[in-house]
Amino acid sequence: QVQLVESGGGLVQAGGALRLSCAATGRPFSSYALGWFRQAPGKEREFVAAISRSGGMTYYANSVKGRFTISRDNAKNTVYLQMNSLKPEDTAVYYCAARSGVVGTTTPEEYDYWGQGTQVTVSS
Repeated sequence: QVQLVESGGGLVQAGGALRLSCAATGRPFSSYALGWFRQAPGKEREFVAAISRSGGMTYYANSVKGRFTISRDNAKNTVYLQMNSLKPEDTAVYYCAARSGVVGTTTPEEYDYWGQGTQVTVSS
């Protein structure tokens, strides 16, 4: 069992940056691959980024590639999402998720644990 708590969301102007954090408690953090997903009003939850257990492999949705960076600090039990060059279409609730596997995946159903989410709003 692992508990995830996101932080760092907020309101930012287009072109700005935010860094989301997700702190984990419970079973050893390094046992899990991690992902970030987002959900905008009226839309399905979508994949944003994922990172392997070791942090050596990362994956991104095409819509955020080159603007967002996922990273993890296993010593601090925390995963991060650095978001640069934000656009209004990035507005959503952002969730971190953990799965008992070596690598992250793009499918929400393959994750075992979820945080409560943090709101990101990008104004034009």
